[in-house]
Amino acid sequence: MSSLEVQGRVTRPSLRQRSRLSNNAGLLSGEADGRTAIARRFRDLTNAIITDQGGVDRLAEARLQLIRRFSAAAVIAETMEARLANGEDIDVNAHALLCSTLVRLSTRIGINRTAREIVPSLSQYLKMKATDSEAAE
Repeated sequence: MSSLEVQGRVTRPSLRQRSRLSNNAGLLSGEADGRTAIARRFRDLTNAIITDQGGVDRLAEARLQLIRRFSAAAVIAETMEARLANGEDIDVNAHALLCSTLVRLSTRIGINRTAREIVPSLSQYLKMKATDSEAAE
């Protein structure tokens, strides 16, 4: 029986058995230097999209993987566009393919923000404040 099976059930490995990537300790695996401008931009995009989707705890692993791919493609597109803005030639076909890929990924991920459940709600908070004020008087 594997360490992930307990009496026929599949369980999650403990935090120590998971990779840094699975523990959200780093968005880039391997030897990537997370201090470069491109790595920071990748991390910023990924985190912004995860926030738009309601947080990492609300994402399926497949959606998280799509977000990472979208962020990587977006960074590549931004790099190409910076070269174009500096007067350099770029491969227009590669850029168009990249843009098409970004559109497909964004439709799979979803481009609408997802509201996160906040406890207490605003109405509950206002009721608590009113109750506290009455109790103080």
